[in-house]
Amino acid sequence: MDFRDFDRLGRRDLIRGTAMLGAGAMLMRPLPSFAATGPMADIRKAAEAGKDASIKRLRDWIALPSIAAENRNMTEGAAYMADLARDAGFTNVEIVPTDGHPGVFGTIDVGAKRTLGIYFMYDVKQFDPAEWSSPPLEGKFVEKEGLGTAIVGRGATNQKGPESAFLAALHAIRAAKATLPVNIVLICEGEEEIGSPHFRQVATKPNVLAALKKCDGIFIPFPSQDKTGAVDVNLGSKGIIELELVASGEKWGRGPKGDVHSSLKAMIDSPAWRLVQALQTLVTPDGNTPAIEGWFENVRPLTEREKTLIREAAKTADEAADKKALGVNVWIDNLKYDDALIRLAQEPTVNIEGLVAGYTGPGGKTVLPGRAVAKLDLRLVPNQTRAEAEKKLRAHLDKHGFTDVEMNVSGGYDPTEVAEDSRLIRTELATYKKLGIATNINARLAGSWPGATFTAPPVSIPAGHFGTGHGGGAHAPNEYYLIESTNPKVAGLVDATMGFAEFLYTLAAIK
Repeated sequence: MDFRDFDRLGRRDLIRGTAMLGAGAMLMRPLPSFAATGPMADIRKAAEAGKDASIKRLRDWIALPSIAAENRNMTEGAAYMADLARDAGFTNVEIVPTDGHPGVFGTIDVGAKRTLGIYFMYDVKQFDPAEWSSPPLEGKFVEKEGLGTAIVGRGATNQKGPESAFLAALHAIRAAKATLPVNIVLICEGEEEIGSPHFRQVATKPNVLAALKKCDGIFIPFPSQDKTGAVDVNLGSKGIIELELVASGEKWGRGPKGDVHSSLKAMIDSPAWRLVQALQTLVTPDGNTPAIEGWFENVRPLTEREKTLIREAAKTADEAADKKALGVNVWIDNLKYDDALIRLAQEPTVNIEGLVAGYTGPGGKTVLPGRAVAKLDLRLVPNQTRAEAEKKLRAHLDKHGFTDVEMNVSGGYDPTEVAEDSRLIRTELATYKKLGIATNINARLAGSWPGATFTAPPVSIPAGHFGTGHGGGAHAPNEYYLIESTNPKVAGLVDATMGFAEFLYTLAAIK
């Protein structure tokens, strides 16, 4: 998840948007409210007995990277996801074809009065092994200061680690011969990391849609705990559009159709400068505010309650640690910390992910490029929509004379909002309270995930994030997920597994 490319530092780190382990490693138990007897005690015993199998599942999954942007292992990834689902007890499991890469669907129907939806992604971001301290597909164990032993690998925290912990909860409940308290609908995709361009096709397949509409809500398993053990309950997430803007001599009718010698700039137009000029029109001169015509006309500002929630959470956050983690000295526009956090949640953005033109290797090559590409992501807030934003961006470029600049959208989705009084959010809050975990209500995650597929018609159910445990480095080198915790406030794998089990029983019981 990016939630989507938001490398989650956690709200308190930025307000929230194999050899087996040695015998000396000790699991600290930060979840003291689990009953010492009864179903939870039996489930914990089963989770501890199944820990090695859970770790192996995760390591094997990390070793199979499905990367949609590279069309790498997509068929194999879907098949493996389907096998994981069947192994965890899902029935009627099917690989759902789309116009892109397939999804996976399955159900567990125990005749319970309530049904929970679970969203998985089986794809991961690209990686460069040269940037990693250990091979990104080996799932090696490393010690993380102040936390314990973590597994390092692409997808470890985003999202295979927490997803594996949820599957481990289902295995433990079954092994303990406990009664699963809710029915479960599982829906998975393999294109989240490219903006979920075909996920709606999976969710609206008639049998999948019928199952989803029965759900009280749906969540993506999430390693929500920061290094203090606190969690956020998110009341929404920004939407996203990922796209390329391309300027070329061929489309423009000026400049070269291919790279030529740079000395010719004195007599030939430059597509690279053409692109730079187009980009400059998209934002204010400081680059901080979108300047696309009509961009803000449907933006819903944060309510006073939402701002209050952010300001209250900021009081207990560590601003200096956040700046250090992000490598910055000041916040945008020199804002105070709480105002910067409000801006983080409230404002739509136009961001340049990358710029590519001509030669970028060692030394110089003295070329005038015939083509230049900017990779952008646009973060959307309620009540913007992807369709509206795409239309306005194209109209803006055309109005400013850049009709030749190509706009190639690769994926995206609308923002997500969920009611604070929905059963899903009340269950999250009640579960964290049972576990003794400090909780913030977060007005909006600055990152993105395709939750709007569920909150919008025709599905129309609450959608959010839930989970204990900790991870970091999503989309970055040395991504990790905590396995054995030495921090009494942060869950390791077994406790994260038990957190999901506790959620299922809480959902079944909550009024």
